[in-house]
Amino acid sequence: MKIFALVLFILMYGFMIFLPKYRPYYALTVAAVFLISGILPIGQLLGTVNFNVLMMIVGTMLIVDYFIDSKMPNLLADKLLDLSKNVMWVTIFMSLFSGVISAFIDNVATVLMTAPVGLAICRKLNINPVGMILAIAVSSNLQGAATLVGDTTSIMLGDYAQMNFLDFFWMQGKPGIFFAVELGALATVPIMMFLFRKNKQPVKADVRTKVSDYMPTVMLLLMVVALIVASFIPGTPELINGIICMAVALLTVIFDLMMHKKIKAPLRALKNLDIETVLLLLGLFVVIGGITEVGIVGDLAAGITAVGGSNAFLLYTVIVWGSVLISAFVDNIPYVATMLPVLTVVSQSSGIPALLLYFGLLTGATLGGNLTPIGASANITAVGMLKKEGYTVRFRDFMRIGVPFTLAAVMTGYLFIWIFWS
Repeated sequence: MKIFALVLFILMYGFMIFLPKYRPYYALTVAAVFLISGILPIGQLLGTVNFNVLMMIVGTMLIVDYFIDSKMPNLLADKLLDLSKNVMWVTIFMSLFSGVISAFIDNVATVLMTAPVGLAICRKLNINPVGMILAIAVSSNLQGAATLVGDTTSIMLGDYAQMNFLDFFWMQGKPGIFFAVELGALATVPIMMFLFRKNKQPVKADVRTKVSDYMPTVMLLLMVVALIVASFIPGTPELINGIICMAVALLTVIFDLMMHKKIKAPLRALKNLDIETVLLLLGLFVVIGGITEVGIVGDLAAGITAVGGSNAFLLYTVIVWGSVLISAFVDNIPYVATMLPVLTVVSQSSGIPALLLYFGLLTGATLGGNLTPIGASANITAVGMLKKEGYTVRFRDFMRIGVPFTLAAVMTGYLFIWIFWS
């Protein structure tokens, strides 16, 4: 059964690489085979699908549709254009802007909020938006590990290692993983300057956009604040982030109906939902759950620790870069959940500091999703948004940005953590 699951998994990714137009259907087909064949027991289906992420995506998409229609992204685009000398610097500022937001809220929500601003800028300048939107997506993934609330894997580590919000900044008298991630983010600036070096067209906002309705902006900010506040409340439900996003989306619809007394906007928002992205994620959750159930993810984790042995530097190196490779194809949430207890045992038996291994795991697993367009939910969301705009993103298009971003950021974090925590 394990071989059968692995073959289907490889075939699915092969089709996604070479025939990307139908990605959701490949994932859903393999997911159906996994369920029918018993690779993933049907009774575990609800526990495998990450409804929190799906609810966040749907709720945020609804709010963002109102946000776009209000013209606020166009106004933000005007302000960024005023700060920038040329297209290259607009792209860099958008990328860094996305990363800062992503340090405090979910990566997918970050992309859904910031990508419309990038699209608005590209429309104003009449340029291809693929490079800018992909830079936004990979930057949101990169800085998700900077704080306790920035990414699911950070929340998992914080809970497992009993870390609080401040421990990500300073812990046991040493700088925390926040600084490793932020230095990695700065290391991507020269990468972007090289990748977008030809985009030197001067930019200027000739006409200042007028915002037609500030209510969607207020609701987006309310959602961000609610997500941050919820992260500090102990014992909240697992679906709290999804519930917040859906609740704020419902409030947005209700307030719009009360103010304008027209059903046109809610119908437009529902029509504009990116159903393909939701279906792709749904299928991938089931597929990853299946290969986890048959032990493939566990085998990968055991292989990493076996290769590293008891040599601290070798084990740390294998954990970081092995996690990068695995997370390029496997959802990092089940992978991190599998590895944390494994690394605890390794630390206890070898005497290697547990936090060194934990931070190395988080660095590699969080940033590794940037190697491929289907390695992280935020990347899938960005590619889906571009597809709706009429742009198909091929694997090589994504990897042109994702690979150098990943190498620069991981190498910086890898060295920083080893220097301070070994």
